[in-house]
Amino acid sequence: MGLSLLMVSVACLVAILSGRPFIRLLKHWRIGKQIRIDGPSSHQVKTGTPTMGGVMFVAPVLIMITAMYTYTRVAARVGFDFGGVVLVGKSLVVPMTVMLLYAILGAIDDYMGVRGHRRGEGMRGRFKFVLQVIIAIVAAVVMNLYLKISKMGVPGIPMPIELGYLWIPIAVFIIVAITNAVNLADGLDGLAALISVVMYVAYAVIAYKQGQVFLTMFCMVTVGALLGFLWFNVHPAALFMGDTGSEALGGALGVVALMTGQWLLLPIIAIIPMAEVISVILQVGYFKLTKGKRLFKMSPIHHHFELLGWSETQVVQRFWLIAILSGLFGVGLALFGNP
Repeated sequence: MGLSLLMVSVACLVAILSGRPFIRLLKHWRIGKQIRIDGPSSHQVKTGTPTMGGVMFVAPVLIMITAMYTYTRVAARVGFDFGGVVLVGKSLVVPMTVMLLYAILGAIDDYMGVRGHRRGEGMRGRFKFVLQVIIAIVAAVVMNLYLKISKMGVPGIPMPIELGYLWIPIAVFIIVAITNAVNLADGLDGLAALISVVMYVAYAVIAYKQGQVFLTMFCMVTVGALLGFLWFNVHPAALFMGDTGSEALGGALGVVALMTGQWLLLPIIAIIPMAEVISVILQVGYFKLTKGKRLFKMSPIHHHFELLGWSETQVVQRFWLIAILSGLFGVGLALFGNP
């Protein structure tokens, strides 16, 4: 944990130092966000704000974890003792690969929405969903067959429940669901990044209590890079993470939750993204059932509160407070009966 905390600071510093040059590069390439006209009118002033900012925290995470793994393996070969702690390569590969693949998918979507023929809309939803599912299937199969992950932790029960091959479709659903949930939460300055910090810290604690050092470090390096990104993403944002960041964060978080076995707690720890998804489902369903009426003023639900009169900062801060309380509750449940 001490090394993980040190890596938080390093990752944060790297992200902050790379921020200004990266923003200038995005402006030079004219990678600016196109704000949808069906959103709150107050958001139109954000048009042109550089997007694809997810690169700013995904790249440091992947580079630092790879470098740290290489360093520990090389040092171990020459006889340096890390107190018995050596990062486990095959376990690191899955969350890192999923983060990278979803970041690439999100980057393509962001670019198509800014410079492609579908400017303002991005990749077609159905096509992107199919690609998300394919990535999730490969990740789930690898975790199940090669890493032998197939259990479900239940709060208060010391022994996890074995699910066998049934675990695979559940894992696919979880990865795709949380990916899109975090993506929906990325609608206000700093919101997705702040709640992701909470979620990754929560699962870092759970992984640490389980002795999963590699997973703890992955989570904490991600937290550090996100804190550096927030330097530029808080209101008024100078940079948006875009789908490049939100999909990478969501996909990797789903893998982390599955690898800890405590994925039943994901709806609690990720209460804000879950609320965003549920609000959209309810809004669409109610609209169809009532032939045009709306349950919320606008969905996802953060827009509803904006239209009620809350400022953007108020929505973000209050949602963040809810996320912190929910994250603490989730960690408490994970540790309850499992010392």
